[in-house]
Amino acid sequence: MWLIVKHRWQQQPLLATIPLRRVGPVLINSSDFSASVLLPLATLEAPLWPATQRGATTCNQAGGLSVAVIRENMTRSVVVSATTVSIVAAIAAELPVRLTEMQAIVSLSSNYAQLITVQPQVVGSLLYLRFVFTTADAAGHNMATLAAERLLEWLLAQYQELAYVAISGNFCTDKKVSAVNSILGRGKYVVAEVNISAAICQRFLKTTPAKIVDLHIKKNLLGSIIAGSINSANAHFANMLLAIYLATGQDVANIVEGSQGLVHAELRDTSLYFSVTLPNIIVGTVGNGKDLPFVRDNLQLLGCLQADQPGQNARRLAIIVAAAVLCGELSLLAAQTNPGELMRTHLELERKTNA
Repeated sequence: MWLIVKHRWQQQPLLATIPLRRVGPVLINSSDFSASVLLPLATLEAPLWPATQRGATTCNQAGGLSVAVIRENMTRSVVVSATTVSIVAAIAAELPVRLTEMQAIVSLSSNYAQLITVQPQVVGSLLYLRFVFTTADAAGHNMATLAAERLLEWLLAQYQELAYVAISGNFCTDKKVSAVNSILGRGKYVVAEVNISAAICQRFLKTTPAKIVDLHIKKNLLGSIIAGSINSANAHFANMLLAIYLATGQDVANIVEGSQGLVHAELRDTSLYFSVTLPNIIVGTVGNGKDLPFVRDNLQLLGCLQADQPGQNARRLAIIVAAAVLCGELSLLAAQTNPGELMRTHLELERKTNA
């Protein structure tokens, strides 16, 4: 007689309710699409909604945002070992020549994953291989890991002098801050920008372009330098990423690398040029979590469930994510140019008073 024990993780999950609001719309212009889009944000930080709304309104008055996708990839790194550095160095040098063979291995593991390149790193007699894939409309974590596992099996069969160490060697880098991701990107590398006149800046942000640029230099740039930030200079990318990731069914732990990014602000005559660069937007429109009703509603709202555009839905979502980040970032920096504004807003929206 078998005793069947039902573990806690096998039981029906409890539902956690997080407030969700749609703000905007914000006008987005890119080579992929141009549209006014509502931004679904799920958060416990109530001031985020009006702040992002103010940023969206300001951008609309300025003619909308321009957004470009620079690069798309998902990565997984494996690590193997040999007895000497000469062995791993020779294999590292040979693998680029065998890229076509490795691409064929990947094609057998997935209908959607495609191997772009292999980035080797030698440490002593250890060989780290950072595999770079495209993964269509999926964020691609599992797809990349399965492909990497098949490549690892092939590698160990081809090179008998190598020994398995790990399927993930932290050179990916997944859900951790790293220089490699901020430089080479992981997920979608996206840049959003806007030009705002002095008049619009004063009317909707209650500040001036010069004040925003000055604060950006002293806070985002110098402040991040003395903090030892790694290739990152922003005020609160993570807030907008968390909110839109939750609303669209993403793996929210990816805000760790996702929040690694740069603001660039400068005066152009009397206007403000303002941009956000996000090299690690990791989003998908298919896969785990995407069948939840509220998630499907939000993805449908965003136009990210187009059956006739496979591979373009996740790209569209990444563009919208970058737009949301810019709107929230712009509004917060504007608020911080005015003494007391930030705290006053938080107290008004979040402080509970005794009856």
